[in-house]
Amino acid sequence: MIRDTPHFEALRADIRAFVRERWHPLEEQVSRDNDIPSDVVDELRRKGYFGWSIPEAYGGLGLTTEELVLCAMELSQSSVALRARVGTNTGIGSEALVADGTEAQKQRWLPRMATGELTGCLALTEPEAGSEASNVQTTARREGDHYVLNGSKRFITNAPVADVFTVIARTEEGSKGSKGVSAFLVERGPGLTTGEPYRMMGQAGSFVSDVHFNECRVHADQLIGGREGAGFQTVMKVLNKQRLHLAALCTGPAIRMLDLAMAHTSSRNQFGQAVADFQLVQAMIADSRTDIYAARSMILDAARARDRGEDVAMSASMCKYFASEMCGRVADRAVQMFGGSGYVADFSPIERYYRDVRLFRLYEGTSQIHQLNIAKLALREAGTR
Repeated sequence: MIRDTPHFEALRADIRAFVRERWHPLEEQVSRDNDIPSDVVDELRRKGYFGWSIPEAYGGLGLTTEELVLCAMELSQSSVALRARVGTNTGIGSEALVADGTEAQKQRWLPRMATGELTGCLALTEPEAGSEASNVQTTARREGDHYVLNGSKRFITNAPVADVFTVIARTEEGSKGSKGVSAFLVERGPGLTTGEPYRMMGQAGSFVSDVHFNECRVHADQLIGGREGAGFQTVMKVLNKQRLHLAALCTGPAIRMLDLAMAHTSSRNQFGQAVADFQLVQAMIADSRTDIYAARSMILDAARARDRGEDVAMSASMCKYFASEMCGRVADRAVQMFGGSGYVADFSPIERYYRDVRLFRLYEGTSQIHQLNIAKLALREAGTR
């Protein structure tokens, strides 16, 4: 649902201009330095990009799901570090609070997350709880007015720079699976440490690390929603929205890679004609454009359904699965269309994009987990399981 078309189109135009005029010239520097300049982060704060989906009552823009995914498609026509820096605040870093937080919790944290004063992240994945997300080993034992957290989290985006962590921990001793799991808001402080940022295949400028809890004391008023045992339900609400958000963030890089590939093949001549005039190259362009159109259509359909209050568990999973796989296909074709220049960083950004987007098929549910999830939900819907 788009609430105010002229106002929203002005926002999209601002994002488009920022990406092309401000960010694209910096991509090589960010990749080389593995860092985003602080003045760029400050500009993102001033523009309100950290608060896209945080409700207006708490200082955000309050974007609908449809508005969010359209903005994400614009922002992500860039190296992945840009969307990673703001994406957790306007996605998985704040959504647990938006969905299930108490009014006091929302008032305490959301306004500062909307401005970018605080950076949030979701600490769910663990060494033994990856695809099996419910196998949470981190514990939170009650001691008076506090909970004491112990355990470790792995592959946490923005952990090295985060100020507040949405943490999933087991509050019921001896419980298994999703039962007995609760969600907490934990501020950086005593008992919480983050590891050194990983050395990754791609996504330079995006910081990811382990998070460790060692007798980390958290006041009971930081239990999200004030209820024990509701953590996994909260996570699923977060992920259903985030999978649509991430699917859009997979679509933007595909658009950018295809644009670069079409420009390259149109300007490069071989055998006396533009490379783009060869029919086998045109087939790759056609397949890529069709893939992008299909992903965009799926995402917008599911986003509108979510805005209508419909259950989007299966469609969100399908969108994330299809869009992440689609982006990988487009990346491979783009390298092929660039030829040797697509493999060499000195000649084009395509090799960087190729590495950056590979992670899309792994995080927030691997493609294989989504296949299983889609099949399970489809069989249940058909009444055969």
